[in-house]
Amino acid sequence: MSLLAQLYSAIATETVEIVDLTAPLSESTPVLQLPEPFTNTINFRLEEISRYDERGPRWYWNNIHTGEHTGTHVDAPNHWVTGRDGHDVAGLPLRTLVAPAVVLDASARVADDPDYLLSIDDVRAWEGEHGALPEGGWLLYRTGWDERSAEQNSFLNVDDTGSHTPGVAADCARWLAEQTPIVGLGVETVGTDAGRAIELEPAFPCHELILGAGKCGLTQLRNLARLPATGALLMVCPLPIVGGSGSPARVLALVERG
Repeated sequence: MSLLAQLYSAIATETVEIVDLTAPLSESTPVLQLPEPFTNTINFRLEEISRYDERGPRWYWNNIHTGEHTGTHVDAPNHWVTGRDGHDVAGLPLRTLVAPAVVLDASARVADDPDYLLSIDDVRAWEGEHGALPEGGWLLYRTGWDERSAEQNSFLNVDDTGSHTPGVAADCARWLAEQTPIVGLGVETVGTDAGRAIELEPAFPCHELILGAGKCGLTQLRNLARLPATGALLMVCPLPIVGGSGSPARVLALVERG
């Protein structure tokens, strides 16, 4: 039996589970809210063209109105000024989009502190237990924030002092960008950076440093709690938008259960 036939058989017999890490995309999908004077993306919206009526008696279809960075989506390197000469979303290598993934779980710390920043020591402690970060793979940062993703106010968690969502410390972002073999960072929050990342040095370090190193971001993931710490295979499927800085994506993980 060929390797692909073996894989299909494993999926059919549920020896390998397909876990959907994607948030449903609708008008209520939370979107990032930048302060003035910056311009914000639009919310997702369907515009009906026809629905089995005089506009089209036997078919239903819609126009889609959305931003590149809405819902579960990929940040390509060219999304940020430091990565402006890097890949657009259409040019991302396929080996970046189908790659091993590991999960670092900081949800207990985030439950006590929504502004929690992942540190180098956190990652090294994870490596001490599970082994090195995967060559050419993804680090998925679990915070439990996906439990908030159905409602924008809870998800963005904004008060008079700003947005309070977890992220990555600046020195850790630099270390992940420059000294680890990963191809990307995935998170459950609205963006790869913390809600108060503008206060860090550099500001928005995941965007500034990880995208600047030619690596990718992946945001608004769900169901990371269903993945093992190691051993999952990630499949990221953005639209190949020529010149695009990102795209909404269906993100799946293959997990061996046998």
